[in-house]
Amino acid sequence: MSTAKFSLFVTGTDTEIGKTFVSAALLRGLAHAGLRAAAMKPIAAGAYERDGVWHNEDADQLDAAASVLLPPEMRTPYLLKEPAAPHIAAALEGVTLDMVRIVQCYGQARERADAVVVEGVGGFRVPLTATQDTADLAVALNLPVVLVVGMRLGCISHALLTAEAIAARGLTIAGWVANRIDPAMTFPEENIDALRERLAAQFGAPLIGVVPHMPGARADAAAEHLNIDALLARLATLS
Repeated sequence: MSTAKFSLFVTGTDTEIGKTFVSAALLRGLAHAGLRAAAMKPIAAGAYERDGVWHNEDADQLDAAASVLLPPEMRTPYLLKEPAAPHIAAALEGVTLDMVRIVQCYGQARERADAVVVEGVGGFRVPLTATQDTADLAVALNLPVVLVVGMRLGCISHALLTAEAIAARGLTIAGWVANRIDPAMTFPEENIDALRERLAAQFGAPLIGVVPHMPGARADAAAEHLNIDALLARLATLS
């Protein structure tokens, strides 16, 4: 039987909206709550070589925040060199992205930790193969979803469309995080309030944190803006 108590899948309204930063903050928050927290970035596109070892910045950031380190081949079963959409990068390397392998790695990861934070790639419908996308990966893992909303002009529509796509796949949104990526955004509080009302009413998804614009900050600082206790309580009801 798995020793994992809490696991979640992190997706976002787009790419470059702070999904990795929030995932790292979730890992730190879970660790502060006394849980052995491990990270997975099943598919990472964009790698660099250092001392004969291939790295990915997002995966390294997650490792730095996790309290349980997984073997690199388990944390990231598919590390692709080209910084492009996964299906393009995989095709360039002659790699087939296999859901079964990722699910197997997740099963191994959850045996090593109390909580596993699985970060998706890009937005929720990023293609992975000719017939599958990131949504199919989330379904294969069958985990509650945390939605990271990059707060900028247009975010309300992006968030609600993503939430609809998540619900359409039969998945539950455990909560959402407002990430203030654009410090010049006008009426941010009003946008957050609009999303808070709609995501709660339509999808039962609570707001679990508002992360301010904090470039260069560590994950611990962002974790202070997340309500980890509320998230754990919500995950407990979904297990």
